[in-house]
Amino acid sequence: EGNADVILARFADARYFVKADLEKKLADYLPALNLLTFQVDLGSMGDKTKRIRSLVDELAPLLDLSEDDLKITRRAAELCKADLATRMVVEMTSLQGVMGYYYAKNSGEDEATAAAIREHYLPASSGDPAPKTKAGLVVGLADRLDSLAGLFAAGLAPTGSKDPFAQRRAALGLVGNLISWDQDLDLKKALDKAISELPIKMESETRDACLLFISDRLHNYLREQGYAHDVVDAVVAVQGQNPASAFLAVKSLTDRVKHKDWEKTLDSFARCVRITRDLEKTFPVDEKLFKEAAEIALFKAVEKGDKVKLLDGDLDGFFNLFDPLIPLITDFFDNVLVMDEDLALRENRLGLLQIIAGFAEGFLDLTRLEGF
Repeated sequence: EGNADVILARFADARYFVKADLEKKLADYLPALNLLTFQVDLGSMGDKTKRIRSLVDELAPLLDLSEDDLKITRRAAELCKADLATRMVVEMTSLQGVMGYYYAKNSGEDEATAAAIREHYLPASSGDPAPKTKAGLVVGLADRLDSLAGLFAAGLAPTGSKDPFAQRRAALGLVGNLISWDQDLDLKKALDKAISELPIKMESETRDACLLFISDRLHNYLREQGYAHDVVDAVVAVQGQNPASAFLAVKSLTDRVKHKDWEKTLDSFARCVRITRDLEKTFPVDEKLFKEAAEIALFKAVEKGDKVKLLDGDLDGFFNLFDPLIPLITDFFDNVLVMDEDLALRENRLGLLQIIAGFAEGFLDLTRLEGF
């Protein structure tokens, strides 16, 4: 009975706060955000909201936003933090976004805008779903990118167990949402756009540290999904700046390493890499210098494959390109002396192997796989 009295009192307070809040439209609370500090070097919540709104336009071309989605996203970005100045959210901060949704609807905003205001916080905690609307996704990306870029620039990167601004959660939400939406996004470009909006300078070393921080969250996310450590390492080392692409590549590589011929595939690539990776010079290849049938056949196949244009991160495309080379690589090493006494022949053959070793660039780092 005592608890009931407390609960009823809280409901009465909530009713009072909501009634008072509804006397104004949600947009009318925007000026009050200038009185709420986000971080001393990064300004107020009003300043942050303006950066989010500007960043939405910067991200739009990278995310293929339609004109309709962009219109909704812009309006949602303008209002996404307005409820922080309402009495209800000041009293119960866990309702941020939720109250924004209802207050936006009450203010005459359309359903899509209101939904994006609520969804841009998702996931707020473990187990929460990703945003259902593209506008909610994009506003959330802009918000998280601004926070991560700004706080790193201000020298407030998480250390050890200390993470007062919940940057690990922000980065994990960023990664998870891009994967859930299968949304390609070059985080290097996106972060640079966020940095350009900041009121303080970010050094290149700090920018790289921020990117690595996000990439580490991607690594953790994929490991928690049950993918093997070496498979995740091999992909994230190369595709860590595009979570959605990395996720698809990890799935593809996980299937590939289960193939009965995988050991032969990895060994063929490894032979090309091991003999060339310590070379300080890239050697040009001259078809006229090839003499042996095995090297001529390999060169022609490599030349054909080198002309194929693959989509960034297309791991299946990479293996479809590499698989036909495997028997030719075996034949080459069985019948051709790479380290010939003739310098021109030796460098020509090494140059051919350098081309093959370079085929994996942009896809994965096979040297990180178990058995390499």
